Amino acid sequence: MKFDELDKKLRVYETSHDFCVPPNIYMVARIDGRSFTKLTKEKHNFKRPFDENFRDLMVETVKHLMNCGFKVIYGFTESDEISLLFDLNEDTFSRKTRKYNSVLAGEASAKFTLGLGDIAAFDCRISQLPRKQDVVNYFRWRNEDAHRNALNSHCYWLLREKGKSATEATEEIEGKSTSFKNELLFSNGNNFNELPNWQKRGIGFYWINFEKKGWNPIKKVEVPTMRRCIKVDMDIPMGNEYDKFILEILEQSEKRDNSHYAT
Repeated sequence: MKFDELDKKLRVYETSHDFCVPPNIYMVARIDGRSFTKLTKEKHNFKRPFDENFRDLMVETVKHLMNCGFKVIYGFTESDEISLLFDLNEDTFSRKTRKYNSVLAGEASAKFTLGLGDIAAFDCRISQLPRKQDVVNYFRWRNEDAHRNALNSHCYWLLREKGKSATEATEEIEGKSTSFKNELLFSNGNNFNELPNWQKRGIGFYWINFEKKGWNPIKKVEVPTMRRCIKVDMDIPMGNEYDKFILEILEQSEKRDNSHYAT
């Protein structure tokens, strides 16, 4: 059988279940570390409950993902997870979810592995969100999850440091109210409200413009030029202010797209 015949006959097994996200649907990729508990607690023993070196590895991974060939307008990370919001008109790979999942998981795994100096793996899944409000709700969900995880983690490791076993520490805070957990920390000299915001809210990433000096070789003079860079925001808002923040990013992206098409 000739190659072209083989190619036509067998390629269908790879593509028969391809799904392409329809136009005018927002896409958000969520990328999660695989077996990171073992990697970060047993193999590398990062500081608990939060480690600045681990945080910086995640930051560099998000920045890499926002520069690896997709039009990402917002990134977010907490713990070992990353969320990426794509421009509404993103059409790389004809919006095939199989390609987004495989490429983003591979890129994240490679970047984090290089930074850590040890093998790390991520998985990826795509959320398809039909409305702006769904996008706002998604990131509000992850923002509040960061807050919940931070409170639980600080309580858990406080109890472990006081001699509790893993089971005892888990049982002591399981099902308890937020006020109970805050009081547990406060009574042991830890004010949760004074912890760094990146621990309690996660970290946001978005594009900003800045002016850079260039050189006009003809006139031999310096000229200002506009460039874009990623802003790493470790003080993102919470609650309704965060909703407004995400909505503004969506609206700014739409304005840029409309301006582009107008020209």
